[in-house]
Amino acid sequence: MSLIAPQHWKPEGLLRASIAVAVLTIALKTLAWWITASVGLLADAMESLVNLASAAFALLMVTIARRPADAEHPYGHHKAEYFSSGFEGLLIIVAALGIVWAAIQRLLVPQPIDQLGWGLTLSVLSSVINGALAWAMLQSARQHRSIALEGDARHLITDVWTSAGVVVGVALVAVSGWQWLDPAVAIGVALNILREGVSLMWKSSQGLMDEALEPEIMADIERTLATFKHPTIRFDHISSRRSGKRRFVDLHMHMPASWTLGRAAAVRGSVEQALMSAVPGLRATIQLLPSDVEAHFDDEEDLI
Repeated sequence: MSLIAPQHWKPEGLLRASIAVAVLTIALKTLAWWITASVGLLADAMESLVNLASAAFALLMVTIARRPADAEHPYGHHKAEYFSSGFEGLLIIVAALGIVWAAIQRLLVPQPIDQLGWGLTLSVLSSVINGALAWAMLQSARQHRSIALEGDARHLITDVWTSAGVVVGVALVAVSGWQWLDPAVAIGVALNILREGVSLMWKSSQGLMDEALEPEIMADIERTLATFKHPTIRFDHISSRRSGKRRFVDLHMHMPASWTLGRAAAVRGSVEQALMSAVPGLRATIQLLPSDVEAHFDDEEDLI
């Protein structure tokens, strides 16, 4: 990976790095659990297994999303990334339930924790690696508008907080001698990652349901259209949606019926170009209408 700004790293390269880091952290955290017998560290290791599966699936979906449009998918494959986010959310929920089950068993049958020094050192080391990778992935996700990359990055951030909570909990067990703290921390960790899993699944569902563009993006669109407004030109019926990294806006542009088709088309082309320049990744569809014609799409008979 080249030594350039993280936001310019390609999503595929970062997801491959995420897979490699997941394998490394699974080894470190599993070793930490094995030498300490801490159920909190076991919970931490289980979440890293989810990291591995989700990163591999995210890489697959990002690869599919980059495919060009074809006869069966004329609008492209961009929504494939939402499946990655939803799948990752589901895996997180399953991992959280598994952690709760293991923690309850340990609450019922407490066990002492051994060799804390090595175990905590390995856990902290894996957290530092995850944190550095998550930071780079978030920078790139914002640049490339990749929900799959963002989902994997946010999961890694959750993993870092999970590890921090486990380290604190295990250290408190060593200081206080209260064995119940270890499974209690594990349950707290599980609830935290359960919340993250539900959040990712919700975000994925909203993307699949053609959620509108972000308010700040719509504000950019409105500002751009305002530069073309004129007593003879107006815009209405503006609607938008997101599809993976792509953004779409549809609107009507009203102009004098006396204008020639060539003149109207030239103005529309200028508006489309200005919109796509103002909002990266935007695809604008503008329908031309005479000033005295209104189109109604919200009438009940139109929905039958």
